Amino acid sequence: MKKLFLHISLFFSLIGFSQNEQLAQYYYDKGDFEKAKISYEELLQSVPQNYQYFIRTIDCYQQLKEFDVAEKAIQTRLDKYRQSSLLVELGYNFKIQQQDEKAQKYFEQALAKIKSNPNEVYGIANSFEKKVLLDYALKAYQIAVQMQPTFNFNYQMGLLYGQLGNTDMMINTFLDEAFAHPESTILIQNQFSRFMTDEGDAGFSANLRKALITRTQKNQEVYWNQFLSWFYIQQKEFGKAFIQEKAIYKRNPESLNAILNLAQLTIEEKDDATAKTILGFVLENTTEIELLVQANSYLMQLKIDTAPEKDWSNLEMELSALVTKYGISPFTLSLQLMQAHFLTFNLKNPEAGKTIVRTALELPLNEYEMAQAKMELADILLYEAKFNQALLYYTQIENDLKNDAVAHEASLKAAKTSYFKTDLEWALKQFKELKSASTQLIANDALEYFLLINDNTVADSTQVALKAFAKADYLGYQNRNQEAIQAFQAILKQYKGQEIEAVTLLRLGKLYEKTGDFSLALPQYQSIIEQHSDGIYVDEALYFSAELYKNQLQLPEKAKPMYEKIIFNHQDSIYFVEARRKFRELRGDSNL
Repeated sequence: MKKLFLHISLFFSLIGFSQNEQLAQYYYDKGDFEKAKISYEELLQSVPQNYQYFIRTIDCYQQLKEFDVAEKAIQTRLDKYRQSSLLVELGYNFKIQQQDEKAQKYFEQALAKIKSNPNEVYGIANSFEKKVLLDYALKAYQIAVQMQPTFNFNYQMGLLYGQLGNTDMMINTFLDEAFAHPESTILIQNQFSRFMTDEGDAGFSANLRKALITRTQKNQEVYWNQFLSWFYIQQKEFGKAFIQEKAIYKRNPESLNAILNLAQLTIEEKDDATAKTILGFVLENTTEIELLVQANSYLMQLKIDTAPEKDWSNLEMELSALVTKYGISPFTLSLQLMQAHFLTFNLKNPEAGKTIVRTALELPLNEYEMAQAKMELADILLYEAKFNQALLYYTQIENDLKNDAVAHEASLKAAKTSYFKTDLEWALKQFKELKSASTQLIANDALEYFLLINDNTVADSTQVALKAFAKADYLGYQNRNQEAIQAFQAILKQYKGQEIEAVTLLRLGKLYEKTGDFSLALPQYQSIIEQHSDGIYVDEALYFSAELYKNQLQLPEKAKPMYEKIIFNHQDSIYFVEARRKFRELRGDSNL
């Protein structure tokens, strides 16, 4: 019984202690340092050895300008525990009083401790970093390495060089570390990426490129070709990345997977010419059926995306020939599904499309291949307006691959299915959940539809215009582009000046682009820029206009100011990074 009472007492004591800690943290975060000080003093009295409580207590003294109290407390603890990092705390206490000579004396004493015992570097360097005394932190690591050469603080030193603005030393230190310890490469590349996208240091990318090229020339290790390929991919210079990947392959011709992955990325970034060159190289250098099928699939998709309608029958024959050549098997699933999709959405023959997919579903597929086939079948059923059947397959995929990216894609398509059949209340709930999806593209897409439904429901509770919009969107999904254009034009005429107008103009612009009517697309975007400049679609209108001027109309001088407007007026846009890169490119920056 006594033990039971003891356990109960301890339990409630722990609860009380935890609540006191939360209260102290609350006051501290709120900036009420007088109350925070009292709370941390009480906690420290209960657990004197707790360093975090001590540091928070000292910080409260300093915030309240009780510097003498802070100094005495630090000195007392230093005498008692002999923690060398407290010398940094003493020095900092004088520094914030602008007594720099006294501060420096204690900082130097802390550094001297490392000379006596290099293991002291961990606590001392950490304290310097927390106080943003970066020069001293760097010196602490340098002394430790000098005293104990087996220590490795390259990563920490690289970060400090970067924070201090010495990017040349940062680059060289990080590259040395990455080569010596390849397992740290991704971590270091992530740090480089932060600086490469930083507007404040326009020369960083040029310096990194120079350092990598120098190492590639001096050292024949494949590692540097791989790193340089990564760099060019970040800069979206895919042709140069391909040169590095070819050099890697020629020295180690075991696998073309890296080159094929580069092709896929190049396609995603709309660099079709480079993608075709890369895929041609793959086809010339492999006899593996899986790689041949994949490369041919990518090439066929490029052709489908750009071919005019008059070439569709030839493309269907080409697709059919490829399937015949490589046979019906799990290896050719991508070609089979592409053929089914093309027959349905381009040649308007969903029955033939379904027959191909159902044949594929009889093959010995793994769970991801099965999901791909079911997804295509659901897409075709949705094309046929068989909404409930499509939902059934999308739901099966969600259940079979819970929390997977493919399941999230199925969830998004299920939400769109509800939207297309104008079950807007249910669609809104689904889009709301998908806004926080781990896959950024799905989250962005879900957010777009959530805002569309939500904003237009607030503006018109009857949802009449929104339902007409959803039906026009569905025509676009079915690739019935001219009918979709007419439907959106009717919405513009009937609901002019209402909430739905801006997004309707945006949809029309994209449809005109899809049909190659670029001169008709531009006025739609221009109307958004001029008449809806305070709306949520203006950054898209600016970006799509800039892309048309730059790529299709070959008028870069008109694209440049539009990218510039996104940079200065729409920093929160998902197109911000791309707009900045393309603006720099048009401006002729040498560091691209």
